[in-house]
Amino acid sequence: MSSEQTTMSGPVHLSLPSPPPDPVSGCRECLGLAVSRVNATSVGDCSKVSDANVALRAHLRSKHGGR
Repeated sequence: MSSEQTTMSGPVHLSLPSPPPDPVSGCRECLGLAVSRVNATSVGDCSKVSDANVALRAHLRSKHGGR
């Protein structure tokens, strides 16, 4: 029998996911992305929810100074 280790040596420590970004009040693009996220959430499309969060974070960085 081989003495080669086939399991991990220790536990894996995962952090909690980042909270969803908040849209900036009065910004139409933020509102559109937030509405897309709500719609995706309402139908259980987690992939589209994630896509909307990524797009909103990118928009916040580029248009609102990384809020």
